[in-house]
Amino acid sequence: MAGHAHAHKEHSGDDLIDAARLTLTDAGEQWTGMRQSVFEELARHDKPASAYDIADNLSAARGKRVAPNSVYRILDLFVRTNLANRIESANAYLVNTHPGCRHDCIFLICDDCGKATHIDDDRVTGALRVAGKEAGFTDVRPVVELRGLCDDCAR
Repeated sequence: MAGHAHAHKEHSGDDLIDAARLTLTDAGEQWTGMRQSVFEELARHDKPASAYDIADNLSAARGKRVAPNSVYRILDLFVRTNLANRIESANAYLVNTHPGCRHDCIFLICDDCGKATHIDDDRVTGALRVAGKEAGFTDVRPVVELRGLCDDCAR
């Protein structure tokens, strides 16, 4: 992809769960049963999922209520440790299929079906980081989302 200055392995299935567990524990956090359940539920979604979607699905699967606030806390941890990405414009989350690789993603979100995908362009996100630093900001984290129609919906 344009500007892709690094390589990473896309994980799926059990390999994705293992990579997520390793990334979280390497960050000094515990991989608990609830965190695994939230990660697995998020990984099931091919579109951004809200904390409420995840809480509802886990509640149904467990037969007891899972509080959205608990899910939000876990999702925030996942974002901080690079296991998930937050889609700001949708207040929803996507699993990061390459949790060991830290970089800024540019998300493409379909206005019709809600599908989200990402591209890597370090030139764009790097330029945004530099602009933020030149404006006097530190710890700049670019959040880039492009909205439009995916190929399927455009047909």
